[in-house]
Amino acid sequence: MNQLLISFIAIPLLAFLVSLFWQNKSEKAIGSIVRFTKVLYILVSVFFAVWWVINGLQPIHYHVATLYQTDHFIFALELFYDEVTAVFSIIGAFLFFLVATFSKYYMHRDEGYKRFFNTILLFATGYNFIILSGNFETLFIGWEIKGVCSFLLIAFYRNRYLPVKNAFKAISNYRISDVALMLCMWMMHHLTNQNISFSELSEAKIMALQTANTGMAVFIVCMMILPAAVKSAQFPFTSWLPRAMEGPTSSSAIFYGSLSVHIGVFLLLRTHPFWEDMLWAKIVIIVIGAVTAIAATLIARVQPTVKTQIAYSSAAQIGLMFIEVAIGWHWLVLIHFAGNAFLRTYQLLVSPSVLNYLVHHQYFHYLAPAQKPVSKLKASVYMLGIKEWNLDSMMFTYLWSPFKWIGKQLQFLQSKIIIGILTVTAIAMLVLGYTHQIDFSSLGAALPVILMSIALAVILFAFSYRKSALTAWIYLLTAHLFIIAAVLFNADHIYFLEIVFYVSGVLVAFLVGYFCLQKIKRIDNDISLNQFHGYVYEQETTGLWFLFAAIGMLGFPVTAAFIGIDVLFTYVHSNQPVLIALMALCLIFIELSAFRILLRIFMGPHKKLNHPVAFRSS
Repeated sequence: MNQLLISFIAIPLLAFLVSLFWQNKSEKAIGSIVRFTKVLYILVSVFFAVWWVINGLQPIHYHVATLYQTDHFIFALELFYDEVTAVFSIIGAFLFFLVATFSKYYMHRDEGYKRFFNTILLFATGYNFIILSGNFETLFIGWEIKGVCSFLLIAFYRNRYLPVKNAFKAISNYRISDVALMLCMWMMHHLTNQNISFSELSEAKIMALQTANTGMAVFIVCMMILPAAVKSAQFPFTSWLPRAMEGPTSSSAIFYGSLSVHIGVFLLLRTHPFWEDMLWAKIVIIVIGAVTAIAATLIARVQPTVKTQIAYSSAAQIGLMFIEVAIGWHWLVLIHFAGNAFLRTYQLLVSPSVLNYLVHHQYFHYLAPAQKPVSKLKASVYMLGIKEWNLDSMMFTYLWSPFKWIGKQLQFLQSKIIIGILTVTAIAMLVLGYTHQIDFSSLGAALPVILMSIALAVILFAFSYRKSALTAWIYLLTAHLFIIAAVLFNADHIYFLEIVFYVSGVLVAFLVGYFCLQKIKRIDNDISLNQFHGYVYEQETTGLWFLFAAIGMLGFPVTAAFIGIDVLFTYVHSNQPVLIALMALCLIFIELSAFRILLRIFMGPHKKLNHPVAFRSS
C-alpha cells in the first residue's frame, strides 16, 4: 500500500501530460479529462486515508528513488504520510474537484480554456509533491512547480498590463522563498553531513545541541520561517497576495483563497520537530502572525474591491494559524485550515454574482451615507488601510530598488568588447578551476568571492538593462559560468558529472532561449526591454519554448541543472557567509532577469495597433 502514495503525484501528472499534448481543443474533451482526474484523485485520497486510519495512524515513509548519489550527497525522492498530509490531501482533492467543476462553466469560450486547465493540473502535481514530501529535496520540486503555476495564472490575461506586472511582483516574492529554502537545505546538509528526511528532524535538532552548532540551527530555523511567511503572505510580504488576484476568479479561489496560500502553514507543521523547543522561534512566529492578523484585518475592512478584501481576510486568518502552530495546537490548525480554505473558495467563486447583485441593489436603492465626525485616530487607521500600510511601496523601495540602482551603475558592461572579454574570462576560469593548472592559493578564499561578485554584477546589469534582450540573455549565461568557476575554486574536488548536470541544463536552456529571441528579432528587428511587445499574440509556440528556456536557466526541475544547483550549493562551506550570500543573490536575480525578458518580449499589451490593446488600468 505504501507504493500507492506515488499515485497521488502520478494521477495529476499524467493528466497534465495528456491535456498538454491533446490535439482536440474542444472544451468537452478537456473538461472530461479534468473531471475524471479529480474524481479519481478524491477516491484515492479518501481510500488511502481510511486504510491509514484502520492500520493504526502510523506515519508512513516511502523511498521512491535515488536520482543521484556520491560519498557526501544524496538526491532522493521520498514520500511521507501522516495526519497533516491526510488533511491537506483530502481537502485539496475536494477543492480541486469543486473548482474544476466551476471552471468548466466559468471559463466557457475563453481563448485560454485549455491553457487554464493545463496549469491547474500541473499545480495539482506540485501541490501533491509538497504535502507528500519526505525530505527537503522532494518538497523543493513541488515548491518550484507551484510557484511557476502561480505566475502563469496571475499572468493568464497576458495581453494586459496589470496582470503581467503583478505576476512579476508575485514571482519576485516567491524567489525569496525559493532561495531561503535552498539555504535551509544547504545548512542542514552541513549540520548533519547527510541529506535527512523529515522523520529525522528530531535527531538533527539533538545533533545540533550535542555538537554546539546552535548558530547553524538558528540559521536553519530562520530559513524555515522566511519561506513560510513569504508563501503564506505574512508580514511584511502580505501585499503580493491581492496583486495575485489578477488571474481568473476560479484560479484565485484555489491558489490564494484555499490551497497555495496555506503552504507556509504546512511547512511550519512539517518542520515543527526541529524548532519546537526553541522559544525565540515560537515568539518570532507568533509576532509575525499577530502583526499580520491585525494589519490585514484593518486593511480588509476598508478595501473597495472584493478580491482584495478576501485576500487580506485570508492572510489574517493564516496569521492566527501561525500563532496556533507556534503554541502547538496542531489539530486546531488543521481544522482552521479546512474551514478557512472552504470559506475563501466559496467567497471567491460567488464573488461575481454577489457584485452583480450589489450593483443592482445600489442602483435601485441608493441611500447617501450620513455625515458624522471621525476622530483623527480613526481617520489615520482608515488611510493606512486604504494605502495597505504602504507595504508594496516599502518592499519596492527598500528591497528591490537598491539592486536596480546598482545595476544601472554598471551600464558600461553593455559594450560588445566587454561582453567578449567577460565571456572568455569566464570560460578560462571555468577550465582553470577544474584542471587546477595554475596555482591561485595565494588568493585564498578571496578568488571565489571575487568571481561570485562578478557574476552578481553581471546579473544585476541584465536585471536593469533596457536595450537588447539578446544581450541580457547572453549575460545570464556568462553569469552562470562565473558562478560555476567560483564554486570550482572553492572546492578541493568536484565530480565531473556534477558540473555536467549544471552546465548541460543551463546551456540547453540558453540555446533554446537564444533561438527564440533570434526568431522574434527577425520579425521587425526590435526586442528591446524598454517596453512590452506582446509577441505571444503571433508567436505563441515560441513564447512557450522561451518559457521552458527561462525556467531551465534558473534550475527549474525540467533539466539536470535542478540537481546540479543543489549539488554545487554543498561545496560552499558553512563558515563562508559572504560567498553564500552572493550566491543566493545571484540565484534570486537570475530568475527575475529571465522572467523579465519573458514578460517584456512575449507578454503585455501588443505594440502593433492592428491587435486589440487593453488600457493599463483595465
